[in-house]
Amino acid sequence: LAPVCRSATASIFRTSVRPRQLVAAQYRKTAGRLQFIPANTMASWCPTGLGDGSHVDKKRKTGLTMGTHSGTFQCDEALGIWLLRRLPKWSGATLVRSRNPEVLAPLDIVIDVGGTYDPQALRFDHHQRGFFETFDGEKGVATKAEEATGKFKTKLSACGLVYKHFGREILQSLYPALQGPRLEAVYVKLYKDMVEGLDAIDNGIEVASEPRYREGTGLSARIGRMNSRWNGPDEDSAMEDKRFEAASQLAGQEFMEQVSYLVECWLPARDLVEAALLKRHQVDPSGELLLFESGGMPWKQHLYELEREHSVDPLVKFVFYQDQAKMWRIQAVTAEGTDFTNRLSLPAPWRGVRDDELSKVAGIEGCCFCHMAGFIGGNKTLEGALAMGRAALKSA
Repeated sequence: LAPVCRSATASIFRTSVRPRQLVAAQYRKTAGRLQFIPANTMASWCPTGLGDGSHVDKKRKTGLTMGTHSGTFQCDEALGIWLLRRLPKWSGATLVRSRNPEVLAPLDIVIDVGGTYDPQALRFDHHQRGFFETFDGEKGVATKAEEATGKFKTKLSACGLVYKHFGREILQSLYPALQGPRLEAVYVKLYKDMVEGLDAIDNGIEVASEPRYREGTGLSARIGRMNSRWNGPDEDSAMEDKRFEAASQLAGQEFMEQVSYLVECWLPARDLVEAALLKRHQVDPSGELLLFESGGMPWKQHLYELEREHSVDPLVKFVFYQDQAKMWRIQAVTAEGTDFTNRLSLPAPWRGVRDDELSKVAGIEGCCFCHMAGFIGGNKTLEGALAMGRAALKSA
């Protein structure tokens, strides 16, 4: 079996095959054609043990070798290995799972074991004393979160290390058209939305100082349950490696669902938000009202980032879009990093008032409603919604 190649990936995304199917399957060449191999046939390969707990996948011989630890596996190395296999250089490398330094030493790349972080030597462990590397921090500077030099303060695990050093290349192998700022936007967003949480969990970092509940359906928990059970039947190294391969595929499925959403849904919205931002003064001379051509798209994070990128001042206060019922909405922009604190709310006298009564209070025809929290309202026409926005600006 050979991993999905770039051309096969591009072809699949033009068909009805879903991302989950894509990463849960591979292809083999039969009579000159690529044949689809469902996921449930992929665990048929049988690794060979080395007699010391080390395991070698003899089905993946291309001359290069990659390594991670044997025994109980976690999400970070399961995803890290899957990520490396997206790259042509490592797609067919022989995988060795071992904790024996003599077995690991000659391997071409090693993650999550070995006690060394050395990108030049392709050694990516995070367990050693003194290690505190972050996604965007300066190497070797921090010893704790407060000392991290970048925006991100979470200590990296194996998947974070692989993603930090190879993430852009991996994303381009999956979506070759990603370039420049668009690639960088997806690269950072994917770390923030997925990989950082996996780093934190593997390093034992709580999401809050006093968690109010435990959430057991996340990827790390699901992969943890794929290990053999303490009270189950004894399993040999071949079965242990089959479990690891299944876990790696599951991690890859999750990654592909995340990245396909970002590239195919989230990123196109960024283009529309930027276009609207650049035309904001055509909507209103203040530059504080933003008109979207399409409603229902994810826009908030794009707006914050694009405002910084374009040095926008003053910041946008309200956005406008048409909903599915053809009502024109006016929505307040929240302060970055908050969910409910508006940069500017709709006027207090409007809140909780509807229809003709709201039109009378606001002095604007066609008003439909204003939410009690003052973060959103509606009007029958675009002109009416814009008038609500202008009136809100004047009331500030």
